[in-house]
Amino acid sequence: MKELLSDSQLLARLVGFDTTSRNSNIPLADFICEYLDRPGVRILRQTSPRGDKANLVITMGPERGDGDGRGGLVLSGHMDVVPAEEDGWESDPFTLTERDQRYVGRGSCDMKGFLALAINAAAALRPERLTEPLVLLLTYDEEVGLLGAKHFAETWPEPAKLPRSTIIGEPTSLKVIRMHKGYLHARIGLTGKAAHSGYPHLGRNAIEPAGRVIVALSELRDRMEQERPSHSEHFPEVPYVALNVAQVSGGVAVNVVPDQCVLEVGARLLPEMETANIVQRMQDAVAEALGDTPYALEVINASPPMLLDEEAGIYRMLCAEVAQRESLSASYATDAGWLQTIGLDCAIFGPGSIGVAHKPNESMPISDFVRAAELLDKAISHFCLATERQDQR
Repeated sequence: MKELLSDSQLLARLVGFDTTSRNSNIPLADFICEYLDRPGVRILRQTSPRGDKANLVITMGPERGDGDGRGGLVLSGHMDVVPAEEDGWESDPFTLTERDQRYVGRGSCDMKGFLALAINAAAALRPERLTEPLVLLLTYDEEVGLLGAKHFAETWPEPAKLPRSTIIGEPTSLKVIRMHKGYLHARIGLTGKAAHSGYPHLGRNAIEPAGRVIVALSELRDRMEQERPSHSEHFPEVPYVALNVAQVSGGVAVNVVPDQCVLEVGARLLPEMETANIVQRMQDAVAEALGDTPYALEVINASPPMLLDEEAGIYRMLCAEVAQRESLSASYATDAGWLQTIGLDCAIFGPGSIGVAHKPNESMPISDFVRAAELLDKAISHFCLATERQDQR
């Protein structure tokens, strides 16, 4: 059997890979595959459409057929990180540093800390002991639109053979989140006709009608802020669809009538809301504002909101372990939105705080890291080992 690194040593190795989303994650995937490769471990790569990224599906324990109870456990996390180019870093972002009882480094919290614990938990197991499968599902490009999870959900050939109970290891300070909002990115393009600004009657300005679109979308935003969709009570800070006109671009010079204008618009949807409904409301508002002015509305990316039943086994088990009674939500999106579409029961649960993710000196409390290792071991025992399940009964 290969010699295992300690959890902190493995975390240091993972942080050392610069998996900023603009880079390939293949070097990190290669390392993980080599680290876990041994008899009884089944490793599959799912290459991205462009071929420069990969999801990993690493399975231990018995193989299951379709409709075979969906027992076992999936531990899922993303391998990419956001850029580490902000001012204020006190150490090399891609060298794990211990400071003030915390592990500091890009991805230490979001979410290579969880990855290190999940990988080492699997590496320490004897596959023949498992009575239900353990699956590590590691994705690419979560930070730039959940692209790896979307690709997996839309193309994985046998989702019914995956265990149903799933932990998505985003940093939640070891609290269990059972719902989050979805995300919609839409682009609105207006087309005019270029001309010299000294002869404006020969052109058609594409930027000026964009002002009417912005006003119409602002009014739509105000209307939606007064609405209270299902599950809004679980999002007390923002209990409505949040609509944001985020970017406006157009024109090439002050002496040219602009022939193009593009608006980038984002929206955060509550659980069980359909992306198509919000797109239609945007379409109606824009069409009314523009009249006969030509435009195009395109959905650039969309990720579903997530909702986990309170009676789901993974939710009940984790809540019991951390003595949590309240139902918690998040306003950000995760891979769980896509993974639930193929029948996975996803609980968002991991060490570290989302409040320090994407910031200089991103860090993970060592106490969280140690406690999370214990909780993952308990989850694996509960869902993958028959003796533990019998003890629970």
